Amino acid sequence: MNSIVLITGATAGIGEACAKIFAKNSYDLILTGRREERLTALKQRLESDYKVNVKTLCFDVRDKGKVIENLETLPLNWKKVDVLINNAGLSQGLDDIQDGDFDDWDTMIDTNIKGLLYVTKVVSNWMIENKKGHIVNLGSIAAKEVYAKGNVYCATKHAVDALNKAMRIDLLKHGIKVTGIHPGAVETEFSVVRFHGDEEKAAKVYEGFEPLMAQDIAETIWFVVTRPAHVNINDLLIMPTAQASTSHHLKI
Repeated sequence: MNSIVLITGATAGIGEACAKIFAKNSYDLILTGRREERLTALKQRLESDYKVNVKTLCFDVRDKGKVIENLETLPLNWKKVDVLINNAGLSQGLDDIQDGDFDDWDTMIDTNIKGLLYVTKVVSNWMIENKKGHIVNLGSIAAKEVYAKGNVYCATKHAVDALNKAMRIDLLKHGIKVTGIHPGAVETEFSVVRFHGDEEKAAKVYEGFEPLMAQDIAETIWFVVTRPAHVNINDLLIMPTAQASTSHHLKI
Protein backbone atom coordinates (compact mmCIF):
# COMPACT_ATOMS: atom_id res chain seq x y z
CA MET A 1 0.00 0.00 0.00
CA ASN A 2 0.90 3.66 -0.24
CA SER A 3 1.50 5.76 2.86
CA ILE A 4 -1.71 6.06 4.88
CA VAL A 5 -3.41 9.08 6.45
CA LEU A 6 -6.34 8.83 8.86
CA ILE A 7 -8.53 11.94 8.97
CA THR A 8 -11.39 12.44 11.43
CA GLY A 9 -14.24 14.76 10.52
CA ALA A 10 -13.49 14.28 6.84
CA THR A 11 -16.91 15.05 5.38
CA ALA A 12 -16.49 18.83 5.12
CA GLY A 13 -14.21 21.81 5.65
CA ILE A 14 -10.60 21.27 6.67
CA GLY A 15 -10.98 17.48 6.88
CA GLU A 16 -12.27 17.21 3.32
CA ALA A 17 -9.59 19.61 2.03
CA CYS A 18 -6.92 17.48 3.73
CA ALA A 19 -8.34 14.34 2.16
CA LYS A 20 -8.02 15.88 -1.29
CA ILE A 21 -4.45 17.12 -0.90
CA PHE A 22 -3.23 13.80 0.56
CA ALA A 23 -5.00 11.80 -2.15
CA LYS A 24 -3.48 14.06 -4.79
CA ASN A 25 -0.09 13.12 -3.35
CA SER A 26 -0.81 9.38 -3.55
CA TYR A 27 -1.70 8.64 0.06
CA ASP A 28 -4.26 5.97 0.81
CA LEU A 29 -6.89 7.30 3.18
CA ILE A 30 -9.00 6.27 6.17
CA LEU A 31 -11.78 8.83 6.41
CA THR A 32 -14.13 9.08 9.38
CA GLY A 33 -17.26 11.14 9.89
CA ARG A 34 -20.88 11.05 10.95
CA ARG A 35 -22.48 11.54 7.52
CA GLU A 36 -22.30 8.31 5.57
CA GLU A 37 -23.59 9.71 2.27
CA ARG A 38 -20.87 12.36 2.25
CA LEU A 39 -18.20 9.82 3.15
CA THR A 40 -19.29 7.54 0.32
CA ALA A 41 -19.38 10.36 -2.22
CA LEU A 42 -15.93 11.59 -1.15
CA LYS A 43 -14.49 8.07 -1.34
CA GLN A 44 -15.81 7.60 -4.87
CA ARG A 45 -14.49 10.97 -6.00
CA LEU A 46 -11.01 10.50 -4.56
CA GLU A 47 -10.63 6.96 -5.85
CA SER A 48 -11.74 8.06 -9.31
CA ASP A 49 -9.66 11.25 -9.48
CA TYR A 50 -6.44 10.06 -7.84
CA LYS A 51 -6.46 6.22 -8.09
CA VAL A 52 -5.86 5.75 -4.36
CA ASN A 53 -7.44 3.36 -1.87
CA VAL A 54 -9.99 4.87 0.50
CA LYS A 55 -11.53 3.25 3.57
CA THR A 56 -14.50 5.03 5.16
CA LEU A 57 -15.68 4.60 8.76
CA CYS A 58 -18.98 6.17 9.79
CA PHE A 59 -19.08 6.94 13.52
CA ASP A 60 -19.20 9.79 16.02
CA VAL A 61 -15.89 10.30 17.84
CA ARG A 62 -17.87 10.94 21.04
CA ASP A 63 -18.83 7.26 21.13
CA LYS A 64 -15.81 5.49 22.65
CA GLY A 65 -17.18 2.02 21.86
CA LYS A 66 -17.74 2.85 18.20
CA VAL A 67 -14.32 4.48 17.89
CA ILE A 68 -12.59 1.37 19.21
CA GLU A 69 -14.81 -1.05 17.28
CA ASN A 70 -14.39 0.70 13.92
CA LEU A 71 -10.65 1.27 14.23
CA GLU A 72 -9.61 -2.04 15.77
CA THR A 73 -11.53 -4.11 13.21
CA LEU A 74 -9.58 -2.59 10.32
CA PRO A 75 -7.40 -5.09 8.44
CA LEU A 76 -3.80 -5.18 9.67
CA ASN A 77 -2.41 -3.48 6.56
CA TRP A 78 -4.71 -0.50 7.17
CA LYS A 79 -3.31 -0.05 10.68
CA LYS A 80 0.05 1.06 9.32
CA VAL A 81 -1.05 4.69 9.59
CA ASP A 82 1.67 7.24 8.83
CA VAL A 83 -0.33 10.40 9.61
CA LEU A 84 -3.28 10.97 11.94
CA ILE A 85 -5.15 14.26 11.53
CA ASN A 86 -7.37 14.84 14.57
CA ASN A 87 -9.68 17.24 12.78
CA ALA A 88 -13.13 16.39 14.20
CA GLY A 89 -14.25 19.28 16.35
CA LEU A 90 -16.97 21.87 16.70
CA SER A 91 -18.42 24.80 18.59
CA GLN A 92 -22.03 25.03 19.70
CA GLY A 93 -23.64 28.14 21.06
CA LEU A 94 -22.23 31.58 21.81
CA ASP A 95 -23.46 32.48 25.27
CA ASP A 96 -22.25 34.05 28.48
CA ILE A 97 -21.20 31.35 30.94
CA GLN A 98 -24.32 31.85 33.09
CA ASP A 99 -26.58 31.36 30.06
CA GLY A 100 -24.76 28.37 28.55
CA ASP A 101 -26.60 25.26 27.43
CA PHE A 102 -25.57 22.01 29.16
CA ASP A 103 -26.09 19.99 25.98
CA ASP A 104 -23.87 22.37 23.99
CA TRP A 105 -21.17 22.06 26.66
CA ASP A 106 -21.33 18.27 26.65
CA THR A 107 -21.17 18.13 22.85
CA MET A 108 -18.08 20.34 22.69
CA ILE A 109 -16.24 18.62 25.53
CA ASP A 110 -17.08 15.12 24.30
CA THR A 111 -16.10 15.88 20.69
CA ASN A 112 -13.15 18.23 21.01
CA ILE A 113 -11.40 16.59 23.96
CA LYS A 114 -12.65 13.08 24.61
CA GLY A 115 -13.14 12.19 20.94
CA LEU A 116 -9.61 13.31 20.13
CA LEU A 117 -8.31 11.20 23.02
CA TYR A 118 -10.24 8.08 21.99
CA VAL A 119 -8.87 8.14 18.43
CA THR A 120 -5.34 9.05 19.54
CA LYS A 121 -5.23 6.25 22.11
CA VAL A 122 -5.84 3.63 19.42
CA VAL A 123 -3.79 5.08 16.57
CA SER A 124 -0.77 6.12 18.67
CA ASN A 125 -0.35 2.49 19.74
CA TRP A 126 -0.31 1.43 16.08
CA MET A 127 2.36 4.04 15.41
CA ILE A 128 4.44 2.84 18.35
CA GLU A 129 4.26 -0.69 17.01
CA ASN A 130 5.12 0.50 13.49
CA LYS A 131 7.95 2.68 14.89
CA LYS A 132 6.85 5.74 12.93
CA GLY A 133 4.05 8.27 12.65
CA HIS A 134 2.93 11.89 12.82
CA ILE A 135 -0.10 13.17 14.75
CA VAL A 136 -1.60 16.52 13.74
CA ASN A 137 -4.07 18.05 16.20
CA LEU A 138 -6.43 20.78 14.99
CA GLY A 139 -6.67 23.48 17.60
CA SER A 140 -7.75 27.08 17.10
CA ILE A 141 -6.87 30.69 17.90
CA ALA A 142 -9.29 29.85 20.76
CA ALA A 143 -6.52 27.62 22.15
CA LYS A 144 -4.36 30.72 22.61
CA GLU A 145 -6.92 33.39 23.56
CA VAL A 146 -10.26 33.54 25.33
CA TYR A 147 -12.99 35.71 23.83
CA ALA A 148 -16.40 36.91 24.99
CA LYS A 149 -19.05 34.16 25.01
CA GLY A 150 -16.50 31.59 23.79
CA ASN A 151 -15.94 30.19 27.29
CA VAL A 152 -16.38 26.42 26.96
CA TYR A 153 -15.26 26.21 23.34
CA CYS A 154 -12.08 28.12 24.25
CA ALA A 155 -11.59 25.79 27.22
CA THR A 156 -11.79 22.72 24.97
CA LYS A 157 -9.26 24.14 22.53
CA HIS A 158 -6.94 25.14 25.38
CA ALA A 159 -7.18 21.47 26.37
CA VAL A 160 -6.22 20.41 22.83
CA ASP A 161 -3.20 22.72 23.04
CA ALA A 162 -2.16 21.11 26.34
CA LEU A 163 -2.74 17.60 25.02
CA ASN A 164 -0.69 18.40 21.92
CA LYS A 165 2.25 19.40 24.13
CA ALA A 166 1.77 16.33 26.33
CA MET A 167 1.67 13.99 23.33
CA ARG A 168 4.89 15.53 22.04
CA ILE A 169 6.59 14.66 25.35
CA ASP A 170 5.05 11.20 25.81
CA LEU A 171 5.67 10.05 22.25
CA LEU A 172 9.17 11.52 21.95
CA LYS A 173 10.82 8.25 22.98
CA HIS A 174 8.96 6.46 20.20
CA GLY A 175 10.08 8.86 17.47
CA ILE A 176 6.51 9.93 16.68
CA LYS A 177 6.02 13.52 15.54
CA VAL A 178 3.25 15.70 16.99
CA THR A 179 2.03 19.06 15.66
CA GLY A 180 -0.67 21.50 16.75
CA ILE A 181 -2.32 23.59 14.02
CA HIS A 182 -4.23 26.63 15.30
CA PRO A 183 -6.26 28.56 12.69
CA GLY A 184 -8.00 31.87 13.08
CA ALA A 185 -11.23 32.51 11.17
CA VAL A 186 -11.76 29.83 8.50
CA GLU A 187 -14.86 29.91 6.31
CA THR A 188 -16.26 26.39 6.70
CA GLU A 189 -19.41 24.94 8.30
CA PHE A 190 -17.99 25.94 11.70
CA SER A 191 -20.26 28.93 12.27
CA VAL A 192 -23.33 27.18 10.87
CA VAL A 193 -22.81 24.45 13.46
CA ARG A 194 -22.12 26.99 16.22
CA PHE A 195 -25.43 28.72 15.48
CA HIS A 196 -27.36 25.46 15.22
CA GLY A 197 -27.93 25.67 11.47
CA ASP A 198 -28.72 29.40 11.23
CA GLU A 199 -26.90 30.16 7.96
CA GLU A 200 -27.83 33.84 7.94
CA LYS A 201 -26.27 34.42 11.35
CA ALA A 202 -23.24 32.32 10.40
CA ALA A 203 -22.60 34.32 7.23
CA LYS A 204 -22.29 37.53 9.24
CA VAL A 205 -19.22 36.15 11.04
CA TYR A 206 -17.13 36.57 7.88
CA GLU A 207 -18.63 39.82 6.61
CA GLY A 208 -16.22 42.62 5.76
CA PHE A 209 -12.94 40.71 5.72
CA GLU A 210 -11.33 37.80 3.90
CA PRO A 211 -11.08 34.73 6.14
CA LEU A 212 -8.89 31.70 5.66
CA MET A 213 -10.19 28.85 3.53
CA ALA A 214 -10.05 25.15 4.32
CA GLN A 215 -7.52 24.70 1.52
CA ASP A 216 -5.13 27.12 3.26
CA ILE A 217 -5.05 24.91 6.35
CA ALA A 218 -4.79 21.69 4.34
CA GLU A 219 -1.78 23.04 2.45
CA THR A 220 -0.15 24.01 5.76
CA ILE A 221 -0.73 20.52 7.18
CA TRP A 222 0.77 18.99 4.04
CA PHE A 223 3.84 21.18 4.47
CA VAL A 224 4.17 20.15 8.13
CA VAL A 225 4.02 16.39 7.48
CA THR A 226 6.47 16.52 4.58
CA ARG A 227 9.37 18.02 6.55
CA PRO A 228 12.55 15.91 6.81
CA ALA A 229 12.68 13.18 9.45
CA HIS A 230 14.76 15.31 11.82
CA VAL A 231 12.30 18.25 11.73
CA ASN A 232 9.15 18.50 13.86
CA ILE A 233 6.97 21.61 13.81
CA ASN A 234 5.48 21.62 17.30
CA ASP A 235 2.95 24.42 16.97
CA LEU A 236 1.58 26.75 14.28
CA LEU A 237 -0.81 29.70 14.64
CA ILE A 238 -2.31 30.68 11.28
CA MET A 239 -4.40 33.83 10.85
CA PRO A 240 -6.05 35.67 7.98
CA THR A 241 -4.07 38.78 7.08
CA ALA A 242 -7.14 40.78 8.12
CA GLN A 243 -7.33 39.23 11.60
CA ALA A 244 -4.67 40.01 14.25
CA SER A 245 -6.49 38.32 17.14
CA THR A 246 -9.94 37.02 18.01
CA SER A 247 -11.18 40.57 18.57
CA HIS A 248 -9.09 42.56 16.08
CA HIS A 249 -10.27 42.41 12.45
CA LEU A 250 -9.55 44.78 9.58
CA LYS A 251 -12.99 45.12 8.03
CA ILE A 252 -13.75 46.99 4.83
